[in-house]
This record gives sequence, C-alpha cells and structure tokens, in this order.
Amino acid sequence: MNYNVNKKIFYTIFFISLISVISLVYFNFFKKDKIINYPSSGIDIIAFGDSLVQGIGSSDDQKNFVSILSQKIGRPIINLGVSGDTTADGLARLSELDKYRPKIVLVLLGGNDYLKKVSSTNTFENLSKIIKNIQSRGAVVILLGVRGGLFSDKFESEFEKLKDEYGTAYVPNVLEGLLMNDKYMSDAIHPNDAGYKIIADKIYPIISGLIK
Repeated sequence: MNYNVNKKIFYTIFFISLISVISLVYFNFFKKDKIINYPSSGIDIIAFGDSLVQGIGSSDDQKNFVSILSQKIGRPIINLGVSGDTTADGLARLSELDKYRPKIVLVLLGGNDYLKKVSSTNTFENLSKIIKNIQSRGAVVILLGVRGGLFSDKFESEFEKLKDEYGTAYVPNVLEGLLMNDKYMSDAIHPNDAGYKIIADKIYPIISGLIK
C-alpha cells in the first residue's frame, strides 16, 4: 500500500515538474512578448486574492505558496490575500495597491464566487475590471485560474478568454491534481504545506520569466 501511494506521489510530482519545464520554455520563447506592460518599470511584486493567497491551511506563514514563491525567486512578494473574498470584494479593495508601485500582480479570485453561487457573468466581469485597473498602474498581471465546478469546469474557457483579451500571463487551475487528495489538502478547499509548494512550483516558471 505504501509503495503504491509513494509511486502515485512520485508520478504527480514528476508530471508537475515536466509541465513546469515545458511552460518555462514555451513562455520564454513564444508568449512573453505578448504580455501587456512587459517589461514593467514597477518595483513591487504583489499577490492579490482570497484565502489561497493568504495561505489558509498552511502550517505557518512561510509555508503558503506566496512565501515559497518569494523564496524561489529571491524577492519579496507582498501578500494581499483576504480569506473569503469574492471577485466583488477584490474589486472593492483595489485601492490597497495605491501605496505600492506594482511590477507584477498575481490575481487569484473566483473560488468563493463559485461557492457562493455568484453568476459566472458577474465573476468574470469583476475579474476583467480588476485586470484593467492593475494594468493601468503599469503592472504585469499573472492570472491564476481556479476550477468552477465539480464535474465540469465552467471557468476554464472564461479564464482563457480573459488571458487572451487582456494580455495577461496565465496559470490554469492552480488546484489541479490537489483537490480530494489528502496528501495535498488540509480541508476540502485549502491545500496543506505540500499542496502550496506544488502551486508555487506551477507559478514559478511564469513569474521567473517576468521579473527581469
């Protein structure tokens, strides 16, 4: 039993690592020149979003994906995650960015909209406004996707549309491979330390190509 579990974990980590390498090569050679505001003249790297950004479920504030990602890139990342935030809540607090000179802003919102049965139309209208506001500040947006449904993903195509329309960098469904796996989740919707590390590993190839 332990052998099978360890084998499954190995293949999960191997697959994610392979995807990360492919993403890094593809992004650096084909996609980076299409990112709005790249290269940005800003200074601050910011993570803006909900409980996944805040790091709920991690054992301490150094084990969430924002802190792990900060360690990997060797630069501070300002954590503006608020547990429970919907896209409407995020839109309402964009003024928090006023005190910074954003260079890159990671945006992770939408999961609470799904849980609270907010219409996907409202969700993605709010996200489009958030993206436009951040880009008007001269920053690059890294859009982080989440799944919108248990049996079918109603969000995936909408995130793709946002990415194409607004020229953001994009990491699809950051919880893919983690949900319903006790090895990576602290509860039904929040990762544990191991899960957050995997999220950081997914994002790293994209952000590392944008910080130069």
